[in-house]
Amino acid sequence: MKHHKLNEVPVEQVTDLFSRQFFTGEKITIAFLTIKAGCAVPTHSHESEQFSYITSGALQFQIEGQTIVVRGGEMMEIPSNVPHSAVALEDTTGIDVFSPIRSDWVDGTDDYLRK
Repeated sequence: MKHHKLNEVPVEQVTDLFSRQFFTGEKITIAFLTIKAGCAVPTHSHESEQFSYITSGALQFQIEGQTIVVRGGEMMEIPSNVPHSAVALEDTTGIDVFSPIRSDWVDGTDDYLRK
């Protein structure tokens, strides 16, 4: 068992518009995100199933030919290996949960985010 404190995890400033704090266990990654309006997450896919819960703001997802706006208090479920992208329509905070873990985040090979 591990006790984590979010305020003790450094904020990773991935780009000028996107920052995160995340924890990774053996099978799950949980991330706390801060995304500024206009930030675009390019189309990508990953082995991990993903749940994106928006705590405030709004993200516009493109997934499987659909455009879906997810606002504060709503969640998007993204299946494993399905290409998707997102744009922040306004300043947004959220929590993403992934299983299996996002090894590309752990080892820093998530280049699609850093462009």
